[in-house]
Amino acid sequence: MISSKTIMAICLNFMLFSTGVFAQDKSRLLDSVFTSLYNQKKFNGNVLIADKGKIIFEKSYGIADEKTGRLLNTKTTFELASVSKQFTALGIVLLQKQGKLNYDDKISKYIPELSFYNEITIRNLLNHTSGLPDYMELFEKNWDKSKFAVNDDIIKELAKYKPSLEFKPNQKFEYSNTGYALLGSIIESVSKKSFGDFLSEYIFKPLGMDHTLVYRSRYKPQSIDNYALGYEADNSGNKILPDSNGKEYYSYYLDGIVGDGMVNSTLEDLFKWDRALYTNKLVDDNDKKLIFNDIITENGKKTTYGFGWFVKNNDKYGKTVSHSGGWAGYASFIERHLDHDKTFIFLQNNLTPITKIPSDDVRKILYNEKLETKNLKAVQLNKEQLQAYTGVYSSSDFPMKLKVFVQDASLYAQAVAEGQKAFQLTAYENHIFKFDGADIRMEFDLEQHIIDFRQGSMMKLEFTKE
Repeated sequence: MISSKTIMAICLNFMLFSTGVFAQDKSRLLDSVFTSLYNQKKFNGNVLIADKGKIIFEKSYGIADEKTGRLLNTKTTFELASVSKQFTALGIVLLQKQGKLNYDDKISKYIPELSFYNEITIRNLLNHTSGLPDYMELFEKNWDKSKFAVNDDIIKELAKYKPSLEFKPNQKFEYSNTGYALLGSIIESVSKKSFGDFLSEYIFKPLGMDHTLVYRSRYKPQSIDNYALGYEADNSGNKILPDSNGKEYYSYYLDGIVGDGMVNSTLEDLFKWDRALYTNKLVDDNDKKLIFNDIITENGKKTTYGFGWFVKNNDKYGKTVSHSGGWAGYASFIERHLDHDKTFIFLQNNLTPITKIPSDDVRKILYNEKLETKNLKAVQLNKEQLQAYTGVYSSSDFPMKLKVFVQDASLYAQAVAEGQKAFQLTAYENHIFKFDGADIRMEFDLEQHIIDFRQGSMMKLEFTKE
């Protein structure tokens, strides 16, 4: 076993760290998580993490354009997919504040073609309690895919086929893209502006979100500097642009529809959005009670959804509001911890079967919880494979060097100091090794020649190979 002297030295060294080093340590942990996912091809995108209004981690991982090799940077613009819904919802809130509509108005007041859905209100659309069927299934079955569909076409198709509601309004919660597309149409009908122009005038420009826009790349293409192209995977796992599937692919012929998606933005602009929602610049506290609170439906269950945000109350993290988005090669996520003022934003331009949103790991790091490895699979490595991890490593924050070597077909580590004994490491997937006798976890980055070293919840260090 590792000696008690070594453990005490580790703990003492940690206790002497300043607050600045501790924050730096969180940054290293976060980078380790995203670097590992990037190396596994599970994450390709941008990350921003903030605590009490201060950005503590911001970084890009991967490629914006596979053909040219252009890299992502922290100012790259991404399609937000369903994360757009929070802007659609706020557009409706602003129109209500302007006295131009009421939440309990029937949608037929603004979309008379749908008068046969005579019980559905704007509020039902906002909190996904309308019972409306999925418009995408309707278009997949009936639409002439040689044409782009726009919002008016959703209304026309619903009016033509009059599909039955999935359930009576207010009866239960069921997430609905149809509802938010109709909200986009209501914004245009009431404001007499296009959906994009309305959001720009009343949300994006007032908040200084200069790189945020409603953009439909196929329906109305335009040149956007520093734009991330979205990639999916083909049957062989190779990255492809969705348009490679042809014009009859859903993301092509549905590209003209707004409200449930099509807002594009950057990390910086979404952080401005986050900060504004802590103020009364656009909405007041009464509005926020609706936006950030769920309701109970007639079946007695909570919706877990407010106006454009999923809502959750957690003993560890307090009230959190979040939303994810996935569409045509993009995966986005934003989560805000309202009681503790913590925010994290992930923007990815790869959406494949193995794409991951590591929200749980980020929460654990932000709240100083232990990262779990119990689900990791132990692996058997031969001597040649183990040699890749060997060497002498040092850290600017730790007085002893760390020697990693192979002995008897196993990997060992040893603090380079008199009296220190070697300890045997167990190999796991993703270049992770553990010594459970002292709760030590070592994650290797072979390309950067770095070890992310953790001893319980006390010591978290980065060692670099000499």
